[in-house]
Amino acid sequence: MTSYRAADSKREEFRKYLEKAGVLDALTKVLVGLYEEPEKPNNALDFLRQHLGASGPDTADVEALKLEVTELRQKCEQLQEENNDLKAKVQQYEPQAEPEVPEN
Repeated sequence: MTSYRAADSKREEFRKYLEKAGVLDALTKVLVGLYEEPEKPNNALDFLRQHLGASGPDTADVEALKLEVTELRQKCEQLQEENNDLKAKVQQYEPQAEPEVPEN
């Protein structure tokens, strides 16, 4: 009987921890949202993940990162072109190396 009380005590302690951390409120809100959905989603777990914020970074962050990637790709292409132009100019001014003749 003592082990039953110890397990009960641990459960109650864990429940208090979840309540204090706001986990119970968040889960309750998401589950109520799922309950109130007129058309239930095919995958309830995906619904929970999406509405708990576990789906990933904010949309604004994603858009900012996409814009940055686009700008960096353009900059990279520009630098590649500049690099190729400079290589061509350097080759123009460097004397052509004569092929080495092996000594016998």
